[in-house]
Amino acid sequence: MKKIYVLAGVALMMTACGNNEKEYDATGTFEATETTVFAEQSGALLSFDVNEGDKMEAAREVGLIDTTQTWLKIQQMDATKAVYQSQKPDMERQIAATRQQLAKARQDEQRYRELVADGAAPSKMLDDATSQVKVLQKQLDAQISSLNTSTQALDKQTAAADVQKAQLQDMLRKCHIMTPTKGTVLEKYVERGEFVSVGKPLFKIADTESMHLRAYVTSAQLQNIKIGQQVKVFADYGDGQRKEYAGTISWISSRSEFTPKTILTDDERADLVYAVKVAIRNDGFVKIGMYGELKGLTPDPSPKGEGSK
Repeated sequence: MKKIYVLAGVALMMTACGNNEKEYDATGTFEATETTVFAEQSGALLSFDVNEGDKMEAAREVGLIDTTQTWLKIQQMDATKAVYQSQKPDMERQIAATRQQLAKARQDEQRYRELVADGAAPSKMLDDATSQVKVLQKQLDAQISSLNTSTQALDKQTAAADVQKAQLQDMLRKCHIMTPTKGTVLEKYVERGEFVSVGKPLFKIADTESMHLRAYVTSAQLQNIKIGQQVKVFADYGDGQRKEYAGTISWISSRSEFTPKTILTDDERADLVYAVKVAIRNDGFVKIGMYGELKGLTPDPSPKGEGSK
């Protein structure tokens, strides 16, 4: 009987010691990077293929805002640009007559110069021919300057039309609602057929494959933590049901904060804690807001007597 009592006492002590050992170094909740998609243009929502729980790929078109008015403005801008192009002067054709007159006047000037040199014509005829060349040259220069000014003005108007068209094309592009990243649709805020305005939230998406546990540690634990450190993460399903994941510490807060009410720490007396994020690869079982535990921050003590042989 004494042996039975002794064995029972030892078992009770072992159970008590086991209950005192914590199965975690830190606790927290699971989070995912959430993105809210907003309307970038105003108009009726012609199509909207989004449902809560849908898995989306990045850059997928899921909706369309009415583009009619924007498209019509683009057509109008194309017509305006065509008008500007048609008004550009044909410089060579418009100055061809003056060039021909100037060439003829230079020939006359050269002939009179030779006649005056031979004494066959008075010098006044050479002076008149030279004066005519100067007048025609000034007329040609004025025509070229005027035509260049007109051409430059039309080129600037055409460039302005190109800028306005680019703005309209950007507005047209923003009517197409795209997913910014791959992930799962968490919330849907509008329905097809509704009128949406710029800045109105349409839906929220989160990458639930790459999640992280936001846990809280005490200042004493910081000396055992570094970015890139491999740790164990446990998702708590309640009633003692847990699932283990391999985790990597991806972020450590640089400032302390008061311990959240729902968080348990290694030192329950600690008032201030530091937040850390541990990245995990989700297999579909971890949900946003689920409670989790972190293990692997505290180094295991060496067994007594190790190395004394």
